[in-house]
Amino acid sequence: MADRLVRDFPLFPLGIVALPHEYVPLHIFEPRYRTMIAECLERDSEFGIVWEDEDGRKSVGCACEITEVLERMDDGRMNIVTRGTRPFRIVEAQDDLPYPAGTVEFLLDAEEAPDETAATSARGAYAELVLQATDQQLNDEELGAMDAYAMAATVDFGLDAKQGLLDLRSENARLRLVLRLFRAATKRLDFIERAQARARSNGKVRFG
Repeated sequence: MADRLVRDFPLFPLGIVALPHEYVPLHIFEPRYRTMIAECLERDSEFGIVWEDEDGRKSVGCACEITEVLERMDDGRMNIVTRGTRPFRIVEAQDDLPYPAGTVEFLLDAEEAPDETAATSARGAYAELVLQATDQQLNDEELGAMDAYAMAATVDFGLDAKQGLLDLRSENARLRLVLRLFRAATKRLDFIERAQARARSNGKVRFG
């Protein structure tokens, strides 16, 4: 475990959850975070996004790399694009740096045999959702290269669902969870489409 422990890891508490593979645009304006991002750019290093809400800061977050600096403003503010890379757990918070930081442990999945049934079902449900939402047909090669994180990173789930995915240390379990989430999202889209069609036809939406 020791080689997965990193001290002085920069942390960015936000009201969002980032997932591995997910692209997250950020506007950096507070001085402490401008310092943090400047150091990450200079060192070409990661920082961690961790969800913080009224209940406090979550213990599991997602490390991110800076993929692009879109804009640098004269007063030091920046618009950047980041990409989630790997999950971590905060072992100990630190207050000895000019920005939030901590000792973190990068998390590995449990060793397990792949659940091909879960993978096939999840990818099929994802392909159906993408087709319904965007009219884009994904091919088998594209789907086969995607794990649960990669699929979930392109869908706007609620924060609790995303944090649940990040907390799981089993790819099989993540595949089963995204399968349920994709199916639920497809049903919502289907309901919206039917509701809109009914509203256009007679101005009313009937329930039941």
